Amino acid sequence: MKFIYQTWWKVLAVVLIFYTLIAGFLFHVPTLPILHETIRNLYFHVPMWFAMLAVFVISVFFSIRYLNSGREEDDLAAVECVNTGMVFYLLGLVTGMIWAKYTWGEFWSGDPKQNSAAIAFLLYCAYLVLRNSIDEEQKRAKIAAIYNIFAFPIMIVLLFILPRMTDSLHPGNGGNPAFGKFDLDSHMRIVFYPATLGWCLFALWIATIRYRIRLIENKRNNIN
Repeated sequence: MKFIYQTWWKVLAVVLIFYTLIAGFLFHVPTLPILHETIRNLYFHVPMWFAMLAVFVISVFFSIRYLNSGREEDDLAAVECVNTGMVFYLLGLVTGMIWAKYTWGEFWSGDPKQNSAAIAFLLYCAYLVLRNSIDEEQKRAKIAAIYNIFAFPIMIVLLFILPRMTDSLHPGNGGNPAFGKFDLDSHMRIVFYPATLGWCLFALWIATIRYRIRLIENKRNNIN
């Protein structure tokens, strides 16, 4: 856990995000029908999902670790990663809805990808509700850890497998080719990849801050 106290990766996150904000709006992008300049949203919409996945994977790791160790710190790390992931999940949905408005004509068109994402979001909302509904700490932590471990693969199925099995407007799903196959040129790659890394590091940074705050709160409660 010493990694969370180091500074270099936080500085890197800030540098990459500022680079994304500047290059994302100023660098060249392919001239495409329908999409036009909205393709710049690729630098923000897709990295939100990668950032969400990154902290969700870490939350599953700490949930498994909690079941093996029973340490309160592992439970706190798991739940704060989920809390952080939910913020980026919501940002992914919102940026996707804005993009859909300008390319599909509606914020929400009932596309299989959108519907699956909404269901998966509610799945993790249920995780947070479950935690708040159980008073006994160890019981709450164990049940939440088990739920989290099973919720993650269900989310993967909903987001990345089911939409591919039916017609979809979303790139990379239902026979609709992804950007990387025909439009993600070298100009976009030099922005997209740093953007993805930057937002993932930023999500991890937020999760570590929340985790450290929870540790301080718990210490104060134990003293009192």
